[in-house]
Amino acid sequence: MKVQLRFLLIPLGVVGLLALLRELEWRPGYFANSTYMSAILALEVVLACLWRFEKVFFPVTMGIFVLAGSALPFSGESFTLRWLFLAVGALAGFGLWMRTNREKHFALFHLIALFCVFSALASASASDLPITAFLKVGSLFLLFLYTSTGARVALAGREISFVRGLVLACEILVFVASLFYFAGYDIFGNQNNLGAAIGVGAVPVLVWAALTAENRAERQRRYTALALCGVLLYATVCRAAIVADAAVIIVFTLALRRPQLLLKAAFAGALLLEIMAVANPSHMGELMDSLSGRFIFKIDEHRTKTGVFGSRETPWDDTIAAVKQHPWFGTGFGTSDMGSEPPGLGTSSIYTIEGSNREHGSSYLAMAEYMGLLGILPFLFLLILVGRAAGRTYAWVRRTGSPSHYAVPFALIALAGLIHAGFEDWLFAAGSYLCLFFWVSAFVLVDLTSGINPDPQVLASNSFPLSPGKSFGSQRDNEASVLS
Repeated sequence: MKVQLRFLLIPLGVVGLLALLRELEWRPGYFANSTYMSAILALEVVLACLWRFEKVFFPVTMGIFVLAGSALPFSGESFTLRWLFLAVGALAGFGLWMRTNREKHFALFHLIALFCVFSALASASASDLPITAFLKVGSLFLLFLYTSTGARVALAGREISFVRGLVLACEILVFVASLFYFAGYDIFGNQNNLGAAIGVGAVPVLVWAALTAENRAERQRRYTALALCGVLLYATVCRAAIVADAAVIIVFTLALRRPQLLLKAAFAGALLLEIMAVANPSHMGELMDSLSGRFIFKIDEHRTKTGVFGSRETPWDDTIAAVKQHPWFGTGFGTSDMGSEPPGLGTSSIYTIEGSNREHGSSYLAMAEYMGLLGILPFLFLLILVGRAAGRTYAWVRRTGSPSHYAVPFALIALAGLIHAGFEDWLFAAGSYLCLFFWVSAFVLVDLTSGINPDPQVLASNSFPLSPGKSFGSQRDNEASVLS
């Protein structure tokens, strides 16, 4: 942070300490209350993160959101604490971004994001639960404000350390999640959450990191993490994540013009299945019978519909019926028209209580219900711009034959997220760790791709740094080592 800001925080800290001692003398009972002490501790952590905002705030905020969506201890406390970090990150990030010498300014993408907030605000005014809807709009605004400013401050001039930290975090996530899962404990609480974290967060980053590893030890460690990702996806049978990752691998290998990488991936998957079959043939046979029903037909004893999309047809049908009832402006951002409220179901203006909102089975259908066919237009334009940025990145990779650009992992995340969101409802749920991760990646991707020149004859004019990967031969390394 700036030196002037540090000099301002020091006297504020002294004043705060004196005020704390005064309260301790006058109201000692407050300091025996665990709620008050937790709040003081949270404020101290926030202030400590603000001290090194560029390096510390995003990883801590991401960790708080992941903890809130997990089954780990203190997840309940993080459920509330995440909003404090998001609000402070948005406001502090905006202040710091305005004070920096910005090479990048707000562009069309950020203007469309603001229009999305306005559209959600108009929709919330017509909701049956206006307080809940307005608070959800506020969380969406904080999300977009942070991704437009604070996340860009964390990346600006720190591309190498930011991306390396992201790769390391994904490696740690995979190894820790695998260790707990094989020990019989799912740290994410259910298989869908685990599959989403692995499929959208870890696999796209690790696929890129393995191909750009700087030495043999890094490459072996990352391929090991990828193998564990495959085992976890196989065990959880999260179809949305499997389809998304399959698309990422196919598109990425074709962009690199290296179809042999796809053959190697298919061979590694077949080898893994063979090893499991040899280790325990009887269990493998039972598991394959079960998986054929769960993955292909998605058989569920509690549902009446089967088929490839059997588990999605009921929520899809319910959502389409709701869209037909509210075709133009929707039911209100983040809220559904549930009809008569079930007996004994409470209401909350802050949290979405289970049973007070319907299951949609798709983020896009959810937004169609919430916003209507008119209100959803800014959101569709925003997603189109994300897809356009990813397409520019893939075009660059195909043109150069090298993955050594910092935009590549974020483009892979965008592709996996857009596909996965077609089967799960999280894309605009600001309280979801996957939503925060995806939109930070999307806003970063738009910044990184805005300087890619589409003309292959002027590759050297690309104004963004490239990673120093050395795994694609000397000719491609020379192309990828062009720095601004």
